[in-house]
Amino acid sequence: MDARRRFFLRGRVSSAAVGSEPRPPWALDEAQLVDCCTRCGDCVSACPQKILRMGDGGYPTVSFRERGCTECAACVDACEPEALRRVPDAKAWSWRPLFDESCLAKRKVECRVCGESCVHGAIRFRPALGSVSQPHVDDEICTGCGACVAPCPTHAISFANAADR
Repeated sequence: MDARRRFFLRGRVSSAAVGSEPRPPWALDEAQLVDCCTRCGDCVSACPQKILRMGDGGYPTVSFRERGCTECAACVDACEPEALRRVPDAKAWSWRPLFDESCLAKRKVECRVCGESCVHGAIRFRPALGSVSQPHVDDEICTGCGACVAPCPTHAISFANAADR
């Protein structure tokens, strides 16, 4: 079934809803993934971090609510139809973290949990005049692994495509 129709039938009529679910690392673009993925669930079963889930229409999605991705590529290895394809020197995801207004640092409360959780060192804190240091993401270093999401005490971190930021 066409993804747009599926979203429409579920009450999500905006075009932004189509393809809005985060996909596993190294996933093909949404249209190719829908064409190629057999919805077998092998990638979900193979994930040692247990961050992959079956989403709308039976296609795999990722959730960082409990932990981030180690980028081990077990899901890629398990994907026989090659809907997930690891490309040499390519990052697993094109998205980067965004901090909403519930971020403690944005509320002038010292917090560096996301930076301490970032295994790549991509989240740094810039001094702010009259406030506490503010989180800043280095897009060149960040892989979009989501390790910063689960430990955030206010759940202030979401993701957006790096090109759209």
